[in-house]
Amino acid sequence: MLWTLVLLALLLTLLGLRGEQARLSFYRQGAKALDGPTPPATVIVPVKGHDEGLRENLASLASLDYPRYELIVTARSAGDVDSTALPAKARLVLAGPGDPSTGEKINNLLAAVRAAGTESEVFVFADSDGRVTPQWLRALVTALHLPGAGASTGYRWHLPARPTAASLLRSVWNAVIAGGMGPGNNRFCWGGAMAIRRETFFSLNVPAWWHGAVSDDYRLSEAVRAAGLRIAFAPAALVASTDATSMSEFLSWTRRQLTITRFYAPPLWRLSVFAHAIYCGAMLAAVKIATVASLAALALQLGIGMYKGWNRIRCARLILHDHPILFQTFAKLHVLLVPVGTWLWLYSSLAAGFGNAIRWRGYRLTLRRLPKPAAEPPR
Repeated sequence: MLWTLVLLALLLTLLGLRGEQARLSFYRQGAKALDGPTPPATVIVPVKGHDEGLRENLASLASLDYPRYELIVTARSAGDVDSTALPAKARLVLAGPGDPSTGEKINNLLAAVRAAGTESEVFVFADSDGRVTPQWLRALVTALHLPGAGASTGYRWHLPARPTAASLLRSVWNAVIAGGMGPGNNRFCWGGAMAIRRETFFSLNVPAWWHGAVSDDYRLSEAVRAAGLRIAFAPAALVASTDATSMSEFLSWTRRQLTITRFYAPPLWRLSVFAHAIYCGAMLAAVKIATVASLAALALQLGIGMYKGWNRIRCARLILHDHPILFQTFAKLHVLLVPVGTWLWLYSSLAAGFGNAIRWRGYRLTLRRLPKPAAEPPR
């Protein structure tokens, strides 16, 4: 049984190597192919209290290399916004209490959508704790024009300005998800870099999909996939998150992310539990067997995992080269921590299997599975 576990993990690890070089080529091409159409766009960023680097993050969204776009900052109330951090380009939209059965972030997003300029053809969603490159908006809109694309997405990379053990482990943990994004039809959109045509947003009846939900991105992803459309990943839409974290905050955050996944994308959560149980179980089994062959299999499993971690760094620094601290100073440590990240993935996947409540920005939110809403005529 122990050898079965070791060999199964090795097989999964080898299968995981497929497409790694193609992903690097995809990033290289995506960093340059940004000359598509540029229809008028509305960039929406919800704010809730203080985020480390908020002024700089909003400033990056106000200085995008894009000819025609408006920037809307949205919040429940004026007390949720540091007015000194708002760039002159931004327009503030206050949502008020909104629908009590729906998450505050979604209520804020819907208020901003209603306030968007009538000439806007694309809705683009960002997060207040991310810092974007000047090409970020071009990348998302360009990906929207790929055949069959219903929505486009980027993803985040945690690049803490003040690295700590917890911050580095968070970067390692999160990079696994970033490494799964690539060409073709992706499994989900990420709400901090997400774009959809205005026409598509209303024809899919996204507001109805959002009703009663906490997760904006997973529900929008469901709407796109239910319509038979693709989710296109835009490599040049990577976002840098530069804030630090403590170990308790990091572990709570990973549980929250995967609890949301368990409710809104159960197959992804089950896959995470299965794969990381196999990987971690195989590490223990190889040490228990303690033969030259088992330890060689363990070394190969860990080596391939760290190679994939290195390839993820190679991809990300093609886009986020203005943040050298991790990619230069801590790159080797990041790679060496990949096996630790595997155990953290197992912990967070299992921890997410219990309960239906999460804590976010001072709120205790109860999650529930939601049905597919009724269709609405296109608007």
